[in-house]
Amino acid sequence: MVQNIKRVKRELVREGVIVNMYTDFMEMPDGRIAEWDFIEHKKGAAAVVAVLPDGNILMVRQYRNALDRVTLEIPAGARDSVTEDTAICAKRELEEETGYTCGKLEKLLSLKSTVAFCNEFIDVYLATELTPGKQHLDEDEFIDIEACELSGLCEKIYAGEIQDAKTVAAILAYANRLKEENGTVISKHKSEK
Repeated sequence: MVQNIKRVKRELVREGVIVNMYTDFMEMPDGRIAEWDFIEHKKGAAAVVAVLPDGNILMVRQYRNALDRVTLEIPAGARDSVTEDTAICAKRELEEETGYTCGKLEKLLSLKSTVAFCNEFIDVYLATELTPGKQHLDEDEFIDIEACELSGLCEKIYAGEIQDAKTVAAILAYANRLKEENGTVISKHKSEK
């Protein structure tokens, strides 16, 4: 029955810098019309799990207005245009936010951040062979950099201290990759111990 839901009209409510907000008028299987919110992310984004030679991961601390608090996240940002390759975006955001460049970059996963009402997609990359440099922050960005152990990040995820979807997905995907490559478990959820 879900296949019988269709959008009959979309109205722009507000145009923003990063996103547009719409009201969608949806025809339900029983013929009723329902109003749904839709947030269009204009460009898409890229994020980076940046692994230092010692195995620690570069993280960024920054204030997030939606949560009204500082968060610990992987470096990430929006593409410059809808046609920009997300790998180019990932390299740029890594350097801008952390000052580091990478010698090797490979795609780790792709995700949709909030499928209930937003179309934002984020391609997440694994960056290695890192070289330190200088941050190039936007004028409205204030970011602190922190090198964290993978096991500590996993613990923060399971404790609810890290809740950012891209960061949770990326860190756990990277931990799983290491587990598969090495045949070891990096960190277990308390219920699995």
